[in-house]
Amino acid sequence: MDLDLGPEIAEFRARFRDWIAANTPEGLAELTDWTIAATTGGYQGAELARAAAHPAYAEWERRLAEARLICPQWPQEFGGQAMDGVRLAVLNEEFHAAGLPRVRRGMGESLVGPSIIVHGTPEQRAHFLPRIISGEDVYCQGFSEPDQGSDLAGVQTRAEVDGDEVVITGTKVWTSGAGRATMMFALCRSDPAAEKHAGLSYVLFPFTDPGVQYRPIRQMSGAAEFYEDFIDGVRVPLFNVIGGLNNGWKVAMTTLGYERGGAATVQHLGFEREFWELAETARKYGRDTDPLVRQQLAWAYTGVQVMRFSGLRTLAQVAEGRPPGPEASVAKLAWSEYHKRLGEIAIGIVGTDALIRPDGPGYPTTSWQNVFLSSRAGTIYSGTSEIQRNIVGERALGLPKEPRGLPKEPRGLPKEPRALPKEPQVAADGGR
Repeated sequence: MDLDLGPEIAEFRARFRDWIAANTPEGLAELTDWTIAATTGGYQGAELARAAAHPAYAEWERRLAEARLICPQWPQEFGGQAMDGVRLAVLNEEFHAAGLPRVRRGMGESLVGPSIIVHGTPEQRAHFLPRIISGEDVYCQGFSEPDQGSDLAGVQTRAEVDGDEVVITGTKVWTSGAGRATMMFALCRSDPAAEKHAGLSYVLFPFTDPGVQYRPIRQMSGAAEFYEDFIDGVRVPLFNVIGGLNNGWKVAMTTLGYERGGAATVQHLGFEREFWELAETARKYGRDTDPLVRQQLAWAYTGVQVMRFSGLRTLAQVAEGRPPGPEASVAKLAWSEYHKRLGEIAIGIVGTDALIRPDGPGYPTTSWQNVFLSSRAGTIYSGTSEIQRNIVGERALGLPKEPRGLPKEPRGLPKEPRALPKEPQVAADGGR
């Protein structure tokens, strides 16, 4: 099933397809598999980085920038095309179909830029936004901290005001892509005396400052895409505080809540290709006639199609001008739990070969070992499965909120241990 988006969108698709055909540098599509899914434990990053260093990629980047096809969803006055979610989805689909990269600016494009557009001053927008589009500033996120878990209101990294500057000191963790970043957007405590949510500021600072040190966190797959960061006395002007001092919670909620439908119809494609690779692996190992394996593959194919139709539903919502709601949690829960199960199925199909790592330096693993190990993180990052289930239950189904914390036992004498149930008496003939 395909969603009929009307003649205007069909014309946009055809026009953009023609633009791709006329502007793609020779050899760009053959440099690497630009459509590879981020499901291999972080190892695909090095290959993509090598391909992005090729002159053909630089020329592609230049042509996209001239056509305002980098950050195209941003308003026109800030360098974009004000592209709505439906057109952005079509754009992504056509890049994917052509096997070409849509040059993205990562968290700068999807998280920081929209927050600056909403909460920044005209001067801040004029300074920071062009640097994101050009790729001069590459952002990583400084929200999570070692002792706070998912409690962003409990962050302890300090942003102390000193004249017309703020001085940042603290520790952040689980930072994706820190090794490639030149800037960090961080939630910091600027007023320790205020209530937890009220004393926070949203600060941008150079991640290349001498006061910043970071170290990789090795994953089960052997890759190291996450980092722990140590920030010691980094100074930036008050100009780098977005939304004003002690107003960081509001800005952070904009960052976390910024949703678009642009990836809705392409998210399933990487999983779909991975499924067919697993089906081919089953044939290779002679397991394609095993009834249990065939049942497992049928389940996996169904899961991919559920993702596809869920994406179409999200796109339909965007087309009607309705923002995504708790359905985003349903989608995240579905793909992350699906992928964890798929990794288990893949290891079962490969069998004893999955117990042996390939030879090579470091900690090499096979592609299916990578999927098995790295997919387990998907149920944790970007909101754990437990949190997503709470959101679905409370916001979509209207169930009572989960109690926060266990009730305290009354003080006094310790309770007597609860008596164990008696063993049932079984008659000699097996009766009760």
